[in-house]
Amino acid sequence: MELQQMRYVVAVAETMSFTRAAERCLVVQSALSHQIARLERELGARLFERTSRRVRITPAGEAFLSAARESLNAAERAAAEVSAAVGEVRGRLAVGLIPTVAAVDIPDALRRYRIEYPQVRLSIRVGASENLADQVRQGIIEVAFLGLPTSMRPQGVNARELARDRLVAVVAPDHPLAGERTVDLRRLATEVFIDLPLNTAGRNQSDEAFAAAGLNREVAFEVTTADFMMARLVRQGLGIAMLPSMYVPQLSDLTTIEITDAPTRVEYLIWADTGLTPAATAFLEMLELPPEKDG
Repeated sequence: MELQQMRYVVAVAETMSFTRAAERCLVVQSALSHQIARLERELGARLFERTSRRVRITPAGEAFLSAARESLNAAERAAAEVSAAVGEVRGRLAVGLIPTVAAVDIPDALRRYRIEYPQVRLSIRVGASENLADQVRQGIIEVAFLGLPTSMRPQGVNARELARDRLVAVVAPDHPLAGERTVDLRRLATEVFIDLPLNTAGRNQSDEAFAAAGLNREVAFEVTTADFMMARLVRQGLGIAMLPSMYVPQLSDLTTIEITDAPTRVEYLIWADTGLTPAATAFLEMLELPPEKDG
C-alpha cells in the first residue's frame, strides 16, 4: 500500500468525483482509477461504489479513509518536522474560514505568511462553521475561523475567542426601512428574510434571537454563503438580512440599520487538540496567538 494511493482515496472521498480528484492530484483520471482499483484488490473490499452518475463511498471506504488521513498527516508531519529541525518551515497549511470573518484581515495575514514561509503550500477552504469544525477535528484542515452564536462554543478542538460583534439589519437603499437609524426585532419580524440554511451556526444566531423574543419570521430565501448571493438578493429587494456589523462595510450599495435588541456573534480561531504542524504553529505565532490550550 502506497501513500499515493491513500492520497487518491482521500481526494475522491472529498470531491465525490474521480475526475475532480484526478485534477486535484494532477494525474490523468485513468491512472488514478487504476491505482484505486489496485488498492481495492489488495484490500479485498470496494472503497467506492461507482455509477455513470455518481460516486459513493462504501462503509469499508469510510473505515479506510480515517486511517488514510492519519497516515498521510503523519507522513507530512514527519517531513515537516525534519525541515523545522534544520530551520525551515515546509509542508502544507489548510485554513478554513467563514465568508463573514472580520476579526482578522485574512488576505493580509496570508500575504504576510506567504512572504515569511514561501515553502508552505496554502489551502483555503470556505464553509459553514460547523463543517469547518468537523474538518479540524478530522485533521482535514489545521486551523479555522468560525462565527457562532453566544449559546455555542467549539467542542473537541482548541479555541480562542477573537471578537464579539452585534448583528445589524441589511436592506436595499430604496427599502422602506432604509431611512431608519434603529429598528427592533419586532419590527423586523414583519419583513421577508434572506438567510443561511436552517440549523447552521450562522442561521442560529438570528433564529435564537427571534425565538427568545417570542417572534416568528419568514425566511423566503436560503443561501449557502453570506457574501456574494445574499448581498445580490438584498440589492434586488427580495428580502432583508442580518449580518455582523464588522463585516457589512465590505458590502457596497446596501444600507445597514442598528438593531436595538440585536443578537451577538462570536468569532473564534480553532485548531486541532492533537499535535500542530510546524506550518500551523508558525501561522498562530504570526497572528500573535501562541498555541497554548484554551479548553
